[in-house]
Amino acid sequence: MKIPGGNGMDIEDEEEMNIYANTDPINGFDGRTETENSETKRHQTPQHTGSDYVRNRSSRAVAVCLVLLCVLLLTAVIVLCVHIYTKSTNYTEERKQLLTNNTNLTEERVQLLKQRNQLQQEKNKLLKMDGWVYYQSSFYFISSEEKSWTESRRDCTERGADLIIINNRKEQEIVNMISSGPSVWIGLTDSDVENTWKWVDGSTLASGMWRSGEPNGKTSENCVLIDASGWIDHRCHEANKWICEKKM
Repeated sequence: MKIPGGNGMDIEDEEEMNIYANTDPINGFDGRTETENSETKRHQTPQHTGSDYVRNRSSRAVAVCLVLLCVLLLTAVIVLCVHIYTKSTNYTEERKQLLTNNTNLTEERVQLLKQRNQLQQEKNKLLKMDGWVYYQSSFYFISSEEKSWTESRRDCTERGADLIIINNRKEQEIVNMISSGPSVWIGLTDSDVENTWKWVDGSTLASGMWRSGEPNGKTSENCVLIDASGWIDHRCHEANKWICEKKM
């Protein structure tokens, strides 16, 4: 039985319409049909997916940057370590070289001190008697006046000696030590044959201890003087001090 309503519709029809009105919001989500809601979801899904992709790319880029930064930092540390090691090695080598040089200088200084002490001991062994100095089986006389080479030799022969004959460098050092003054005559001349140097005992000079540039070959210089720098050929008539030698 249909009861007429106030708007001209039956009560039964109004109730049916109300049921549909209440059902649509539930099934259709806010008045939209299921097809419309599905279409809305389909359009919204790609938006959320694109945002996640951007975030993932950003995260990977940050990770790559961190890895590169770590590699660069590690490379810098390695280069710095190599540089420090190289500097340290060079410093060690230079220090070793300096120590070696210092050791060599010390050894040379010790050697010079030994030689100095030895010469001092040799000097202490010298025995002076009436103007004569005794050393290793010979007596040496050092003049206090100056004469020519010929007159100097004559003085020596009058004393039972002759001008000194220097046989080796050791005797040369002794002569320099006991004379301790200007140049003195020794028993060497080439007066008989030019450039053939002979000692007063007639023996020929084998090797000499000439000063640089001597003998200079001048024909007027036929007698020999010595000083701390070596032997010098000189004019025989000039006056100089002399050294006599007397063998035991």
